[in-house]
Amino acid sequence: MTLAQRKRELVATELTETALQLFAHRGFEAVTVDEIATAVGVSKRTFFRYFASKDDVVVQFLAGMGADMRAELAARPAGEPPSAALLHAVSVPLAACGDHAERILPVVRLILRTPALLARFLEHEAGWREELAGELAVRLGLDPADSLYPRLAAGMALTAFDTVLRRWSEEAGAGGADPLVLIVRAFAQLAPALDAV
Repeated sequence: MTLAQRKRELVATELTETALQLFAHRGFEAVTVDEIATAVGVSKRTFFRYFASKDDVVVQFLAGMGADMRAELAARPAGEPPSAALLHAVSVPLAACGDHAERILPVVRLILRTPALLARFLEHEAGWREELAGELAVRLGLDPADSLYPRLAAGMALTAFDTVLRRWSEEAGAGGADPLVLIVRAFAQLAPALDAV
């Protein structure tokens, strides 16, 4: 990585962290792009070199989740039942949530409670469903155009992911279960349907 790339990454990280702190303390709607830029010590124009809007700051970390889930699904052993492979795939971002709860929980709550951010999150989830369905079709030797199974299975896995994320965000800090424990419980209920290929 060049010095310029490292500097760009540091500025993006600082903008993200500062924005998330401001959003968590004052609410998403109350914070402006000018305030984020000023807090970091950059111009508004610099902010827009990194992000198209303040929404993009919050959903930035979502962009890699789908790729991580698909990569995990692709890396699973070929003979593994679909339920186990999908469980491992959706567990990747949930493990990060549990490992970095103090940093990620306020962001998750912000996304789930802010209509504009929730809409962006759901857009990402729709993309993840297509990515997981495509990978699952390849794993099982199915034609995604002719088979309902890959999309249904990916949709079930992401519904479990979404349900666990919401439950964790509501109960974390109040003795709520670890997101990985919750996802295992959810998949225990889904496994018979997922494995009936």
